[in-house]
Amino acid sequence: MMLWIKSLHVIFMVTWFAGLFYLPRLFVYHAMSQDNISIERFKIMERKLFYGIMTPGGVLTVIFGLWMWLGYGITGGWMHIKFALVVALIAYHIYCGKLLNNFKNDRNTRSHVFYRWFNEFPVLLMIAIIMLVIVKPV
Repeated sequence: MMLWIKSLHVIFMVTWFAGLFYLPRLFVYHAMSQDNISIERFKIMERKLFYGIMTPGGVLTVIFGLWMWLGYGITGGWMHIKFALVVALIAYHIYCGKLLNNFKNDRNTRSHVFYRWFNEFPVLLMIAIIMLVIVKPV
């Protein structure tokens, strides 16, 4: 049973990260847009990605991760670090929602350069999380 739960955890983690990588990239292009047609198109794409893919993927990742952690007694120092990194990822996700709302209401104040750098944060978290899970150094 645990392998089924682990499989679902990984499937939804991939879904969540796909959104976490793509939404800030949409923000880059949205911040560069000048015409109303493009701006409105980006608003629709961002909303559908955040609410239709990212958020369900994130929620299901956390549910299956907690199920494995609590249900099967996965322990170790690496798990505490992973947990902290996942909390940071959730905070990043929530901040993406705030940025999405700013774009939706035409209140974005950041440049495309900010979003290019902002886009790198989940990459670093993903690398650290995967290394912790595979190597279990602590």
